[in-house]
Amino acid sequence: MTAPEGPCSVCGLPILSHMFATCDSCGKAYHLNQRTDRPGTDCGQVWINEEHLGLEFACDTCLNPPEPEGNLDDILDLAEAAQAAGMTESWISDAAAAGDLRHRRTSSGVYLFERRDVLAYATGRK
Repeated sequence: MTAPEGPCSVCGLPILSHMFATCDSCGKAYHLNQRTDRPGTDCGQVWINEEHLGLEFACDTCLNPPEPEGNLDDILDLAEAAQAAGMTESWISDAAAAGDLRHRRTSSGVYLFERRDVLAYATGRK
């Protein structure tokens, strides 16, 4: 089997013929060192499927998919936003009130922020 034209779908580096594997989930090529006498880093795994007694291949992207945007862990209240930014709650609420920091305010007056906005604001202020 020869290496495909193009880079590894996980790390983006070229794939040599002894490092080529195809993911059974997404169908993309990735690095999998198939020789012990040559150095190489793996960008996925291979294992024996005990049910079908065959090899299964999967890239690291399919094995560990990235968190989707809008994850509830990325929504912060005022205290969490202050802690993430390394600032005081009053500083964060003042920035939100002034329109410098994107936010939402619930009907009960609770400020809600997205983590990426808070971190971008904190990075720009320091």
